[in-house]
Amino acid sequence: MLLYLIRHGESTSNVHKTFTGQQDAALTELGHKQAACISRYFLGIHIDRIYASDLSRAYETALPLSKISRVPIEKNPAFREINGGKWEYQKFTELTYLYPHDYALWRNDLGNARPTGGESIREICKRTTAAVDAIVHDHPGETVVIATHAVPIRVMLSSWLYGGVERIMDTAWVPNASITKVEYKDGIYTPLDIGITSHLDDMITNLPDKI
Repeated sequence: MLLYLIRHGESTSNVHKTFTGQQDAALTELGHKQAACISRYFLGIHIDRIYASDLSRAYETALPLSKISRVPIEKNPAFREINGGKWEYQKFTELTYLYPHDYALWRNDLGNARPTGGESIREICKRTTAAVDAIVHDHPGETVVIATHAVPIRVMLSSWLYGGVERIMDTAWVPNASITKVEYKDGIYTPLDIGITSHLDDMITNLPDKI
């Protein structure tokens, strides 16, 4: 069974360098162009199901692929971005002095971090991996696309590569509209290719290295 994790295209909050969390930031014009490019990667690949976070930036990233493949999108709030609590829509530069302890933990020990008043990394790992487990249980052998966000992808990869979030700092943020290919076989998730951007040409956008 193959899973493809897609991070949403560039959003308005990515441009403004704010911590979005579960606020419903829209895709930018570039974000829509990035989403349209995703279908290039899937030429010749049969898709059985498409799931998406119910936040518009993820759902709209999956729309062009859904239209071309004629596979409907199933919204699933389990694939939402992390609940950022008091950090949502704050600029990253402001978090440094507004919440110095919590933000220092986020930057230096992510596996043990929690946005102030929000969801912990361990909690989002539990909800996203449980949602994927349910999908592979219900649809064995199918090829599934999941449009989601940066933190969900990072925690899932950490869980599958290292058995938890303790070593999440050994994984990186994936770019906007990138594709991550994962094989599921005999109860094991094996990431095959992480953060693919070959379909984006010169439209690659990333999160800052240290946020």
